[in-house]
Order: sequence, then structure tokens, then C-alpha cells
Amino acid sequence: MSTVRICVCGDEGTGKSSLIASLVKDVFVSNKIQSVLPQVTIPPTSGTPENVTTTIVDTSARPQDRTTLRKEIRKCNVILLVYSDHYSYERVALFWMPYFRSLGVNVPVVLCANKSDLAGSGSTPQVVEEEMLPVMAEFREIDSCIRTSAKEQHNVIEVFYLCQKAVTHPIAPLYDHKEGQLKPACMAALKRVFYLCDKDQDGYLNDQEMHDFQVKSFDKPLSPGELENIKATVSKAVPTSSTEKGLDLNGFLQLNKLYAEKGRHETIWIILRKHHYTDSLSLEDSFLHPRFDVPDYASAELSPAGYRFFMDLFLTFDKDSDGGLNDQELAALFAPTPGLPPSWVESSFPSSTVRNEAGHITLQGWLAQWSMTTFLEPKTTLEYLAYLGFEGPNAWDSTTAALKVTKPRKRRRRPGRVERNVVLCYLLGSASSGKSSLLDAFLNRPFDNLYHPTIKPRRAVNSVELHGGKQCYLILEELGELEPAILENQAKLDACDLICYAYDSSEPDSFSHIVDLRKRYPQLDELPAIYTALKADRDKTTQRSELQPDAYTAALNMAAPLHVSVTWHSISELFVALAEAATNPSTAFPRSEEPPDRTSLYMALAATSCAALAAFMIWRRSTSSSV
Repeated sequence: MSTVRICVCGDEGTGKSSLIASLVKDVFVSNKIQSVLPQVTIPPTSGTPENVTTTIVDTSARPQDRTTLRKEIRKCNVILLVYSDHYSYERVALFWMPYFRSLGVNVPVVLCANKSDLAGSGSTPQVVEEEMLPVMAEFREIDSCIRTSAKEQHNVIEVFYLCQKAVTHPIAPLYDHKEGQLKPACMAALKRVFYLCDKDQDGYLNDQEMHDFQVKSFDKPLSPGELENIKATVSKAVPTSSTEKGLDLNGFLQLNKLYAEKGRHETIWIILRKHHYTDSLSLEDSFLHPRFDVPDYASAELSPAGYRFFMDLFLTFDKDSDGGLNDQELAALFAPTPGLPPSWVESSFPSSTVRNEAGHITLQGWLAQWSMTTFLEPKTTLEYLAYLGFEGPNAWDSTTAALKVTKPRKRRRRPGRVERNVVLCYLLGSASSGKSSLLDAFLNRPFDNLYHPTIKPRRAVNSVELHGGKQCYLILEELGELEPAILENQAKLDACDLICYAYDSSEPDSFSHIVDLRKRYPQLDELPAIYTALKADRDKTTQRSELQPDAYTAALNMAAPLHVSVTWHSISELFVALAEAATNPSTAFPRSEEPPDRTSLYMALAATSCAALAAFMIWRRSTSSSV
């Protein structure tokens, strides 16, 4: 917000115009002001909150000026309601506050008891007198109260500062005066701030963490004396709280509650805004969803900084150091977020990645899961990086520093590796051909003899070591009943790096499904592919197909199907083959016919030509001699 518009309201004779004139002229105007003052605009100064321009509008309470009054009230950001005696004070609750509500305006109100010179010594700017408490309790829109005197220049600057602050740093979203508590949304935001600042997650902000918090929030360090004062203040406010280890969550919340109670709520706003909160106490949309474009045929991956962040996060929350995150540890990790990403919930996380024997996600599975999420939905990763407190190597970095965009790979048939560390493979085949068991084997799950038909798409992601030692993340996806819709979606096919055609080598009708699939969707020929014969531990049977699998792939100039079984230890070789083909796609297309070697032919033709030329030259010389 760049401008604060203050509408000064109140009964006639309460000193509204005198307050404005005293502010502008810096001196009391003794002559009675007979008419409404013109609008006043005050440019930003060093003491102006948030560097805003301030517009002050004087109004009349006369019935004939009510239309103008309504218009100005609806245009303003804050109302300065002035009273000066018992009668005008009674009118605050009986007329003015109900009148504002009847207009449907939702702006803060600063209550001003003017002419304090007539009532004895005034009070300090932010002390709420007993006479003001009842009306504040009844009308929550009243932000603050203050006593002023235009004649004595008492609190004149302060009252307009309160109006500015009521807009730039409103108390209403933070503190409930009636309950004497921070509001739930404010507490939730401050809890998240505490979580992000508690780097070691021990439940306390130690001295170094307090120092870092101070620098991030206020751009200045915290002196040892200031730190001790904070601890002493918290110990006094919360006698049961020990500050030996640092400031715990309860102490942190109580400290901010004290700021609100003492009228220092701008301190809370500075903290929250530095942590990207809006006036409605939601995180800024530009912070959660920064611009991040992925060109066609390219993909998104985690950068080294992104992998490091998620690895550190895992290690911090693995409190029992068992190499897995149990339910309590996961809940603590995702505490500052809305919960697990929706796509994780839909895929029954953590069943989509690597778990330990207790069923808890491992570090390998954790990094694989975020690799898959970034590949499929980078905006979700960016959103959770913001929730979880990612900070780039440089202070000005946004969460996009945790991601990178790969080089587009439109021409898949070009020889050479693609610059990708995360690849997607669609697993196509007939029902009960063993696709789900293959996904289980990919995640090191035990073989299950029971058949479970796949209804909705199912994914599995794990790291695979390529030849030469390089690691990549392979996403295997079986499409379930959405197979037709996905195969007809060109964008889905463009995102796919490899097709794995799988059939049951012990079931005679299994391979024909692949033949029919390729006829129905000729666009699949534009994707690299590998053929796989599953259940090779069973007796092989002849397929009811025009061509047997080996002959079919030979006719396509493709490699013969790989015969594998999920019960064999060598099943891992299939996953390496899939990852190699996905990262080197030209090897998984039909091989071109080798052109015949015409070198000998060319040499023979050259020799013949030379002999013919020599014979012609000899004949010509002999002819010339005879002549």
C-alpha cells in the first residue's frame, strides 16, 4: 500500500479541524475554524510507517453534509473518530460506530479523546483509559485509543501516526482485545516462524538462532544485553518457562503477545512480513508460486542446492537416527505446511518409493520422491520449498534456486545421452502380465502371489546406477484404466522418456495386447521402447500372435525381449537397461539397415577408368606416329 487515507469524523465542536490544522501548521490555531478544511496530503518522511503517503480528509457532522460524509468514509483506509466531552463520548457508541457498520465499511477506527487540556493532564499515547475500554470491547474495529490536545500540541503527531499504523500495521488480525490473546491465525504464523528459526529442531531458539532471527527480521544484530533483556522479560511473563536452553515456543508466543499488549504490534508485523506473510496472514502468492517456466521437451529437476536442502531436512528430523522417517517425524517435518502434497496422498505415500523394513521412508526414497514430484509438478515442489523454509546460497535467491531446467530433447533419435537425471518410463502390457509386481520389485518389496488389478495410474520411483557409476532417478508408471486417455494425450507422451512393453511369457494371449496397442496408437512409434518378457521363471508358452515376440521385434529391427522374473536377483538389470535406454534414447529405436560397403566397387571403377584412359592415350600416340 502506497497511500493511507484518513477520514476524520466526530460531532461538531470536538476539535477535528483544529487537530488537522495543528498537525499541518505545527501550532494551535486559536481562531475557531468555521468550515471543513480542504484535503491535506503529507508525503512520506523518515518516521512514516512503510514509507506511505498520507491523505487527511476533514468532514462535517451536519445532517446536510451526510452524503459527502458517507462518500469519504467509503473511500478511506482508516477512520479517526474524535470526541471531546461526555456527550460526544456517548455518541461514539450510540451513533458513530453503528453508523460506520451500517455503511458496510471494514476499516480500522482510531478513537481520539481530544481537548485533554480541559480534563487535566493527558496520558501517554498508547495507554487505554478506563472510559475507552467498554467501547473497545463492544466494537472490535477500534484499533487503538489516545488522548490529545490540539491547543497544547499534545499527541497531535502521535494520533495521526496511530492512524497510519492502523493501516500499515493493523492490530485487528493479530490480537483479540476481549480475550486478551493472540488470534489463531497470528499464532499459526508465529509458530511457523519459530519452526523455521529453530534450525536444529530441539524446541528452543538458542543464542545463535535468536541472533539469526534478529538479523533476518530486523536487519541488525542482537546485542548480548538485548538478548538477556528478552530472556528476562519472558521469564517474568512465563515463570514456568526456562530460558537456559533458549527461548521455547511458549516463550516466543508470549513475547509477541506482550508486543501486542503494549502497542508494539508493528514489531510483530515486521517479523511476519520478513517471513513473507500478507496483511491477511497468508503467505504471499508470489513467494509460494514464483515464476518458473519449463520449455517444451524440457523437464524440471532439483538442483544441487535443492537436493542438499531436502537431505538436510531428512537428517534433521530423523530424531532416532534409524534411517527412516516414522509418522511422528513426518508430522513434525510437515508441521509448517498444509500437510502432505495432495499428489502424495493420492498415491498413498510412501508406497510410491523406497521404505525400510518398518515401512518408513528412507533417505534414498525421500530424495527419489521429491525428484519425481519436481519432474511431474515443479510448482508443488516450489510451494513446499517455501513452506519448509528453503534459503538459497545468496540472500536474494528465491525458491527457484532449488530447481533447474534440463536441455530440451525433441530429437530423440539423435545419438548420445540426454542431459537428464530424472526419467519417466510408461509400463504397458495386458492385465495380469506382472506390471504391478515389477513396480514392487523396483522398490525392493517382496513378491505377492495375490493379483490386485490396477485401476488408477500407479508410479514407483527409485535411484538407478548407470554404467560408469552415474546415478539417475527412474519413474515407472503403469497407467491402469486411464491408459487410453494417456496414450491419446500428446503432452503426456512428450513427457515420457521410454515405453516398456511388458507381456507374460507364460500366458499365450499376453503379447497380442502389445501388437494391438501399437496398431491402435501409431504415435507410440515416436518413443524409444524396450520389450520385456515377464514371469520368465515359469514355463514359456507360444504366443497367439502372427509373429512370436522375437520375430516381431526382429522385423522391427529392435532388440529381442528381455526375459526376466521378479523372483530373480537379476531383475535389477532390467531397471538399469530401462534407465540406460531412457537416458540414451537413440539406442531404443529400430536399428537402421547398414548401407552396403561400396568401397571395393568404387576402387574397381576407378581402376577401370584409369586403364581406359591409358589405352586411349596409347592409341592416340600410335595414330599420330603413323600419320
